[in-house]
Formats: sequence, C-alpha cells, structure tokens
Amino acid sequence: MLQAFYQDIHIEAGCDEAGRGCLAGPVFAAAVILPRDFFHPVLNDSKQLTAEQRSEMRIYIEEKAIAWNVASVDHEEIDRINILNASFKAMHLALDGLPIIPELLLIDGNRFHAYKKIDHRCIIKGDGIFSSIAAASVLAKTCRDAYMMKLHEDFPQYNWHNNKGYGTMAHRKAIIAHGLSPFHRKSFQCIPAQLEMWE
Repeated sequence: MLQAFYQDIHIEAGCDEAGRGCLAGPVFAAAVILPRDFFHPVLNDSKQLTAEQRSEMRIYIEEKAIAWNVASVDHEEIDRINILNASFKAMHLALDGLPIIPELLLIDGNRFHAYKKIDHRCIIKGDGIFSSIAAASVLAKTCRDAYMMKLHEDFPQYNWHNNKGYGTMAHRKAIIAHGLSPFHRKSFQCIPAQLEMWE
C-alpha cells in the first residue's frame, strides 16, 4: 500500500523521470500534485505495472490530480550536459509547468539539484512508497513510451516499439548493423567492446 503523503501541512509534488538508462531518445520527467483523498488500488511504481495498466492509470491521474505536468530533455542536450543533469533539468521543467506552486518536493532517487527555494526530500525507490511519486512515474513513462513509439515509425530497424530505446541485445545488434540514428545518445556506450568484437 502506497503512502498518500509525506506530511500533512504543505502542498506536495511528486517527481520522477523515465528513460535515464536508454541509449536513444529524450529523458522525460513528470511532477504531480494529488488531492488528499486520492486513491487507486492499481497505482504503483510504473515498472511494476503492465502497459495497459499504465495507460489506464495515466488517464485516471490526469483527471484526478490537482496539477500535473510532463517535460523532456532531448538526446542532444543529454550529450552536452550528461544524463544526470538532464534528468534534473527535465524535473525542473516539469515543475515549471505546474499551475500551482508546491511547498515540498518528493524526488524519486538519492540526488537532486534544488529547485528554486522549495524544500525537497530524496527518497530511494520512492515510486514504490509515495502515491505522488508513483503517479509521476506513470506519466513520465507513458509519455516517453508514446514518444518512442512515434520515433519507431521512422526508424523501425531499432525495434523501439519493443525496447523503447533501452540497451537490449537486439537493440545493440541493430546499432552494429545499421549504425547510430540521429536520436541515439552519442555520449553513451551504445556498443560494448565485447559485443562489437563478437560480431
């Protein structure tokens, strides 16, 4: 059972990202402010849900949340500023778009760059602990997956409709066969040396 809130006084926003470990595409982040009576028995860390459950939860969250926003940082900026800073920037952009200013941020993970003067708490595996972070994980994941599905139409050789840009063996072999696409993160090790030698 997820915890509804970290505390009972301040307006909380949960934040999470999706796509940090991918070889291609943007990193997405979401920020969500939930009402005090928010509950859904299926809501959990997005990685624990099926694609169908995530799609259903996305609709429910967008309808019931007090405020939500999703933002992204593209592959070129990831290469410029590194994936960690890009993840923080995506979260900041998501927070920028909230119509309500939160008073406390719940961040999934163990590191964060402070956002303005708003207090924050970093919570390891927070998407499996607090409802607002879980909701943010669902929005970030579903929005990123939809983006990668769209990219797949133009680059079907990389099977992004299945791997969503993650470094599966099939994805890495496709990179060896076809080279890097314009959307691959060139600062990432897309082809491990041992795989390249094996090929």
